[in-house]
Amino acid sequence: MHELSLARDIIDTVQQNVPKEEICRIKYVVVKVGAFSGVVTDSLKFSFQAITSDTELYGAELEIIDIPFLLKCNTCGKTTTNEFGMMICSGCGSVDTEMISGNELQVVEVKVETMEEI
Repeated sequence: MHELSLARDIIDTVQQNVPKEEICRIKYVVVKVGAFSGVVTDSLKFSFQAITSDTELYGAELEIIDIPFLLKCNTCGKTTTNEFGMMICSGCGSVDTEMISGNELQVVEVKVETMEEI
């Protein structure tokens, strides 16, 4: 399962970047996931919960921000979307396009419980 290893990588990233004394206070890990990234978000959430159940991250939620698949056309300048993998401008039909979003998989924020919330 691809998402299981991605969940492990997310946890490793959090553990490397959050001070040890704050890890047990993490409420949410926020991740951007692009529509073209190949990630099944429900499976990623399930995997995250399964892996964190025996760790200091137990109870932390994985919050996912879905990023749409978008193309920029270098011919007409429009930003468009279409079926995944179709790198054709839906405005003018040009193939001179570049993907500007949709393949992201990035931890963007970790929300830690404040001392007042404990």
